[in-house]
Amino acid sequence: MDQLTDLRRARGDRTRREVLDGAVQDASVRGLDALTFGTLAASAPVNKSAIAGLFGSKEKLQLAAVERAREIYTEHVIVPARSAERGLARLWALVRAWTEYSRSRVFRGGCFFRTVEVEFDMREGAVHDAVVEAQRSWESYLVHQAQVAVDTGELAPDTDPHQVAFEVDALLSAANDRSLLLGDDGVYGRTREAVRALLVARGADPAVLR
Repeated sequence: MDQLTDLRRARGDRTRREVLDGAVQDASVRGLDALTFGTLAASAPVNKSAIAGLFGSKEKLQLAAVERAREIYTEHVIVPARSAERGLARLWALVRAWTEYSRSRVFRGGCFFRTVEVEFDMREGAVHDAVVEAQRSWESYLVHQAQVAVDTGELAPDTDPHQVAFEVDALLSAANDRSLLLGDDGVYGRTREAVRALLVARGADPAVLR
């Protein structure tokens, strides 16, 4: 009985993951509000009622989609950068990983979080809070790496890590948006050059920013 229960649980987890993988792709293009049990059932391995049973409500589906998107984001942006030394090298590795994440369309609609941030920026509720938490987590990671770079002398001592994180994130977001709107792949190279320039202006060694 225990083995049968484990098999059912594993099958349920796999189905849930497949549904969520479809949901985050759809939401990256059309937003979280466009997610419904019916539309997901059209491409999922289970029917509408089964999807409703997995998530219970549209809000819970949206929250699960945000969490799944964070997992995918971590896999494609955070994890690849961890091989770089903490501080300036890792900050630069994050920039490179992020531009590749957006450029390669890990999510069909570009950066999932750019889509849902605009969608929920003036709303209240649990989904808004989950999106905010994801953005704050990303920004705090950028701030931390910039702070390490200041502490180790890789950036000038008067550098404000929060300002560095703000400027880097703004440039990355602009690259994602312009690549989608204008179909301009060249924005990613220009964005890396812009980040390189702002870091060098704050004392970074250009040799580290290859």
